[in-house]
Amino acid sequence: MTYVLIASAVAGGILLFLLAAASGNTALFAKHYPLLLGLNVAIAPALVGPVGYQLYALVRARRARVFGSRLTLRFVGFFALMALVPGALVYTVSVSFLTRSIESWFDVRVDRALESGLDLGREALDGRLADLAANATLFAGELADAPAASVPLLLDRVRERAGAAEALLVTASGAVVASASRDFGKLVAEAPSATLLRQARQARGYRRVESEGERGLRLRVIVPLPAVSLTGETRFLQLVQPVPASLAANAESVQAAYRDYKELALARQGLRQIYLLTLTLTLLFALFTAMALAFILSRRLSEPLAELAQGTQAVARGDFSRRAPVRSADELGILTRSFNAMTGQLDEARRAADASRAAVENARARLENILANLSAGVLVLDAGLRLEHANAGAAAILREDLSPLVGRRLDEWTVEEEFARAVSAGFDAHGEAEWQRELEAADGAQVLLLRGSTLPAAAGGGRIVVFDDVTQLVAAQRATAWAEVARRLAHEIKNPLTPIQLSAERIAAKLGPKLDAADAAALERATNTIVDQVAALKNMVDEFKEYARLPAPAFTPLDLNRVVTEVLALYEHGHAHAPIRVRLGEGLPPVRGDAGQLRQVIHNLLQNAQDALAGSADPAIELVTERAGDRVWLRVLDNGSGFAEATMKRAFEPYVTTKPKGTGLGLAIVKKIIDEHHGTVRIENRAERGAAVSIALPLARAA
Repeated sequence: MTYVLIASAVAGGILLFLLAAASGNTALFAKHYPLLLGLNVAIAPALVGPVGYQLYALVRARRARVFGSRLTLRFVGFFALMALVPGALVYTVSVSFLTRSIESWFDVRVDRALESGLDLGREALDGRLADLAANATLFAGELADAPAASVPLLLDRVRERAGAAEALLVTASGAVVASASRDFGKLVAEAPSATLLRQARQARGYRRVESEGERGLRLRVIVPLPAVSLTGETRFLQLVQPVPASLAANAESVQAAYRDYKELALARQGLRQIYLLTLTLTLLFALFTAMALAFILSRRLSEPLAELAQGTQAVARGDFSRRAPVRSADELGILTRSFNAMTGQLDEARRAADASRAAVENARARLENILANLSAGVLVLDAGLRLEHANAGAAAILREDLSPLVGRRLDEWTVEEEFARAVSAGFDAHGEAEWQRELEAADGAQVLLLRGSTLPAAAGGGRIVVFDDVTQLVAAQRATAWAEVARRLAHEIKNPLTPIQLSAERIAAKLGPKLDAADAAALERATNTIVDQVAALKNMVDEFKEYARLPAPAFTPLDLNRVVTEVLALYEHGHAHAPIRVRLGEGLPPVRGDAGQLRQVIHNLLQNAQDALAGSADPAIELVTERAGDRVWLRVLDNGSGFAEATMKRAFEPYVTTKPKGTGLGLAIVKKIIDEHHGTVRIENRAERGAAVSIALPLARAA
């Protein structure tokens, strides 16, 4: 059956080629076109039988679940689609194109254009012929009255004035009287025949466009001369003018095209049928040939694959002794040999895998135990920066559950995006080298120390990030540095303040009585300004000393509500510029702290809130205490202008302030005291208006 399909396809291809060549109406195949058409029509149904039988056998094999039948069916379907879809598209486009093209050849406008071109050529020749005839008639009268001796000279002038190539004066019997020609080598012009002279005598003139063979066309005009006497013999003037070569060629071209066009118009229906039939047979042969090739190829592929499938089923059952026969040296043969080699190695590999699996599981359990007990955070990433593992320390430091992020790239994290960007930037900047950097949160509440390195390729490659929370360490370092700066500033500033104040007062006392009233008043104002500014500097120095020499807290269990009440008592007698609303939580457990330092914290926060409300139309301060988990929160809220974005990150650093007379030590002292109480402090702008400062203190029993 395979050979029948191949032979039918080859025969169909040859016959189809001959049919396509014959459709061009070539001399070689034109007379055999009906025979070729019949053979092609006969061979197309002949392919239907083998293809139909193969399809029937394939359907039976598919129902019987024979291995390879599904692959064969898929091959047949794919090949049929590959042949039918493009072929149908090309067939449709070709039929439409041919139909439109053939019809466009015989458009009415084309017919009219050709006829108009033909008429245009004729009119051009007729116009030239009429002009030449008019000149001949005009000049005939001049020649009739001319003396016989001057006729030759006058005839040459007539030729030149008429633009003719030849001029000839003959009698009715054909005798040449005089001749003039543009060609000097031609002594006598060609005389008209007796027939032409007779036509000219009968019609009182002759004019015609004549062909000169390969030389083109010429215009001939013969007119009779007026008779000078009743007995004289009639004479005729002949003018011959060649048609320009370009005009003659164009006229011949238009006439030939018009003749060919009329011939094609008579045969256009036959052309359309020939092309349609040829395209239809081409589509059928392509479809049948594709299906035949699909059957042949699928059979060659499915038989070795069936043997391999049986072998893999045996391997799946644990039988590694199965070997498939090698039938060819192509890729299928290589695959079969590889399968046989694989089955020989699987048994040995299985035994080695069992032994190594036990060792890997033990090592992995030990490593996971070590990572789980590390306080530092550890992230293991692959080469594409996808998270593979995160220990409990990482989740505790970042305060996020990292398990949903396993398998995701750093740039795909939906939480801790700033942390992910920092890690990704570190690896991008340093490549395979180790790197280290500090990462501070946007709100300044946490500082992380990150270290990144590349794992060795022998261990599977990838990246590892180890990080720790150094917030308290950094805060302590900054506080120590600022305390030293404050101590030195206080020492350097305070020494000259007293001499400055005394000198100013002494100058006022010495010079005041000696000056007139205006100068004395100016001196007093200047002296008072110096004394006031010195006093302000002394207050600043005292604040520096307070920040630098803040004593260690004496921790005792405290009732935070009581401490708040004691501080608020100071604001009940006109010290508060804004009303303070208090909401104290009931039944708060004791906190661990120093009462004096906590009073200072509350006083600083209330003072900052009042300063922020200066000039406000409806100032209001709210003080709230509440419990949340194992901590007690103290919150001070106001409806002022809030913190500026540029100040938020550095608000707790010394000497950072937006007040015109402030030192910037208020929040720094608060931060230092709360850090020594092992608490947290947080600032934020309220959504509606104003700012909020929140402090969390540990419970006494928890501490």
